[in-house]
Amino acid sequence: MIWDKKEQLSREEYRSIQSERLQKTVQYAYERVPFYRRKMQELGLEPDDIKGLEDLEKLPVTSKEDLRHNYPFGLFAVPLEDVVRLHASSGTTGKPIVVGYTENDMETWTELVARMVTQAGVTRGDVAQICFGYGLFTGGFGLHYGLERVGATVIPASSGNTEKQLMLMEDFGTTVLVSTPSYALYLAEVAERIGLDPVKDLNVRLGLFGGEPWSESMRQEIESRWGMTATDNYGLSEIGGPGFAGECSCRCGMHISEDHFLVELVDPDTLKPLPPGSKGELLVTTLTKEAMPVIRYRTKDITRLFYEPCACGRTTVRMEKVTGRTDDMLIIRGVNVFPSQIEAVLMEVPGVSPFYQLVVEKDGYLDTLEVQVELVPEYFTDNYADLERLERLIEKQLYKVLSVTAKVKLLESGSIERTTGKAKRVIDKRPKLA
Repeated sequence: MIWDKKEQLSREEYRSIQSERLQKTVQYAYERVPFYRRKMQELGLEPDDIKGLEDLEKLPVTSKEDLRHNYPFGLFAVPLEDVVRLHASSGTTGKPIVVGYTENDMETWTELVARMVTQAGVTRGDVAQICFGYGLFTGGFGLHYGLERVGATVIPASSGNTEKQLMLMEDFGTTVLVSTPSYALYLAEVAERIGLDPVKDLNVRLGLFGGEPWSESMRQEIESRWGMTATDNYGLSEIGGPGFAGECSCRCGMHISEDHFLVELVDPDTLKPLPPGSKGELLVTTLTKEAMPVIRYRTKDITRLFYEPCACGRTTVRMEKVTGRTDDMLIIRGVNVFPSQIEAVLMEVPGVSPFYQLVVEKDGYLDTLEVQVELVPEYFTDNYADLERLERLIEKQLYKVLSVTAKVKLLESGSIERTTGKAKRVIDKRPKLA
């Protein structure tokens, strides 16, 4: 099912809409946001210099640091009295990033999420349980309003209290699960521990997962444990939250709403555009945001873009599942390492659970990487020799992929802390540079 006919425009129609809206956005930001006016003046740019998409590279980029330095409302283009909603990032590494929505922004947001969940397969006959936290994080409220717009019954369960979540699923007949992928696996683990079989005893047929990168191997694990179809979606608070992109039933990339967002793929070091099919950093320009327009935002996420029409009938550009972030990327002895690469290896090893952590330290002048991963209970043994053989096997497989030596430490089930939000994958104990 197609929610909006704008998901099926020609490439020329998308470019025409984007060109017109880009010019308006630049003019709007220049007039209303001092930050963008100053950045453009520093480059000797006037809004009239931007004639269309071919001039996009002339514009300055926006970083997460820019948003933090303008905390809380320095990037707003409207007075606070016109803002009907505030959301913010977690702010775990400093001041949070604050985003605002006008009434029109809220309507657009709801429509975009309705598009996204419809293309994933949600219908008005579904019962959707949202296990994202309700609060400043955009995920819970964003999915809530979009799911209601398509007519689904929404259970605003929020996060935590896992056994109660399972009780609600069983009693209310939940058919759609909304959460992080790691929490979906934790739910399955708890269900099995209390004697519930997610496949036989629950009715969940579809998962809408986001909030953290996850591998195809993890998707297969979720689908096997739940008997569901697991779909990926992508959004950032900085550009409006969920509704930016999501998978359709073909699951060959996440469709981006091109009439509302302009995307680029660039080399993360030079910011130069990359040819189609290349893997690079995603930059996003909002085209319809009123409260807080953002120009060429550096997502730091690594992906690819595909412009061929999809078999589902949609013609919007699709983005590949994010494989890592330039700022989450680990540099181990000069080699770039993404947690998603390690996860993909671990998920191919029989008996290894989806719960793992990467511990990075310094041994003298050298970086060390330890991969701590749980074994499922039936595979754990008191035979040290068996465990050691499995550790060496995983280490060899990791080296083939990473070209870096990693020490593997197998743990009993339940050793790694569970979380209802984004899983903490990396513990970097290396001294910070002064």
